Amino acid sequence: MKVVDKIKAFRESLNTENIQAFIVPSTDPHIGEYIPEHWESRKWLSGFTGSAGTLVITLNDAALWTDSRYFLQAEEQLQGSDIQLMKMGLANTPDIKDWIKTQLNVGETVAFDGSVYSASDATALIGFFNEEGIDVRTDFDPFYIWNNRPAIPENKAFIIPKSFTGESTKSKIARVLSELKKVNCNTTLLASLDTIAWLCNLRGNDINYNPVAVSYAIVSEKETVLFINPKKLTTEVVDYLNNEGVIIAEYEKVFSYVKKLSKHNKVLLTPNKINYHLYSSIPSECNIVKCDVNPVDYLKAIKNQTEIDGFKNAMIKDGVALTKFFIWLEKQLASGNKVTELDVSDKLKEFRSEQKLFFCESFTTIAGYAEHGAIVHYSASTESNATILPKGILLIDSGAQYFDGTTDITRTIAVGDVTDEMKKDFTNVLKGNIQLSKAIFPKGTVGMQLDILARQFIWEESQNFLHGTGHGIGHFLNVHEGPQSIRMNFNPVAMEPGMVTSNEPGLYKTGKYGIRIENLILTIPHKTTEFGEFYAFETLTLCPIDRKLINWTLLTEEEMQWLNNYHNMVYDKLSPFLSDEEKVWLEKSINQ
Repeated sequence: MKVVDKIKAFRESLNTENIQAFIVPSTDPHIGEYIPEHWESRKWLSGFTGSAGTLVITLNDAALWTDSRYFLQAEEQLQGSDIQLMKMGLANTPDIKDWIKTQLNVGETVAFDGSVYSASDATALIGFFNEEGIDVRTDFDPFYIWNNRPAIPENKAFIIPKSFTGESTKSKIARVLSELKKVNCNTTLLASLDTIAWLCNLRGNDINYNPVAVSYAIVSEKETVLFINPKKLTTEVVDYLNNEGVIIAEYEKVFSYVKKLSKHNKVLLTPNKINYHLYSSIPSECNIVKCDVNPVDYLKAIKNQTEIDGFKNAMIKDGVALTKFFIWLEKQLASGNKVTELDVSDKLKEFRSEQKLFFCESFTTIAGYAEHGAIVHYSASTESNATILPKGILLIDSGAQYFDGTTDITRTIAVGDVTDEMKKDFTNVLKGNIQLSKAIFPKGTVGMQLDILARQFIWEESQNFLHGTGHGIGHFLNVHEGPQSIRMNFNPVAMEPGMVTSNEPGLYKTGKYGIRIENLILTIPHKTTEFGEFYAFETLTLCPIDRKLINWTLLTEEEMQWLNNYHNMVYDKLSPFLSDEEKVWLEKSINQ
């Protein structure tokens, strides 16, 4: 069924309900970035496969809003669909609700499914449209037109032991209750799958790359309840949760449970992490306390020593796999064998899967050769799959889920002759990565205050990249994890010891090439002086940076020393796990 035919059927469903506009987000009832196929409604209807985007269908028009990571991808995938691309963040792009207002008359109706819209966004939309005299419906799901819609996953969940997590569920619940008391609350309602997975030491297979299980949870002084399809639970999981003080209830019963909360429940929740229907189920007599970040997410973001050690073990395994991959790639290209972008993805997965405790990839590998590297979240398809030629540069962003840690790494490499322009751009990106890696900063520093360190050198060239510089990383959980971030936009969450964050400045020249260098960094204590506590970063990722792409005249002595120290660390930590041939290659790559 073509996109235009789907939209025609969709409009017919709106007409039957006297709805003039419908908003389709990219989320599910758990407001996740990556979601089960059952809830990939926007993807199914529009044909756009990026992870972020909002589609609006009116009776006469259609538009899709997405951010800079997906501009080029969306332009390609929306061709022939009659859907207008709205580039978020650009000055001439209208806001979604303002655009809808121009499409509708007073007294007409805009709708969205409240079960897949966050409470914060839904409340804001309802308030805006009501002021404009436009009615709002949140109870209509038009996707009954989706034939053969995938079912909600029923995959088996499993428990990861304390040897990986470093803490029992019972201990985590006690810490959550302690945090609730600090804000005079006794209950919290959780819908985020990674948060629930962390709390219950539970993992699953319900979403590609994110080892989570579809569920809700409530933690209160009275009891902790996990709402999950019982078909997903083994005897081992049930026994563990029961022993840790967790009551198990059916997934859909969360709504009836919430409706029965009494005035004695002082409920702490994060409106942008809970769906509108669940939020609306809370009785009016309950005392609701709203927070920007749930304390559970703070606790999850600050890794304990067991988790940190696990990350470091995972980095060694990932570094070994990457070393084997780069040797393979170098040999293939030198022999004149055909290598495509999809070959790169397949081979990376093969080498990683050979490592102990490998579970799956942590996201779809981005292997962008030449101009494809300029598409920030490019994913090769059979149609776009480029052959890598012995010239120019290749950008590879990839990662893995191991039971003891999650990895995310980007390397940009020369696969043949490169230009001076490429070297200059690469070196300026590298300088930004190094300066952020070397940062020393006072307690209370937020990511926006650090972001300039990564951008300063490309800014001097009047260049920029529009994605964030850094995102949090889950421990055998989602590769994108809050609450901390490093980006131009303000985020009030301070960097704290134990947080693992990406460091990934980049530069993208449309139609030419893309450059990104990404390492994961751990916030650590640095020094306490009369001026207070200071923190620093420890680089965790272990993989050489391509020296063939460096313009050495642009590096300071201090930056060269950092790079040498980093490469020495890479060799020292990886070499015990490499063959003699692999050691020779690695030593050559860091000294050429």
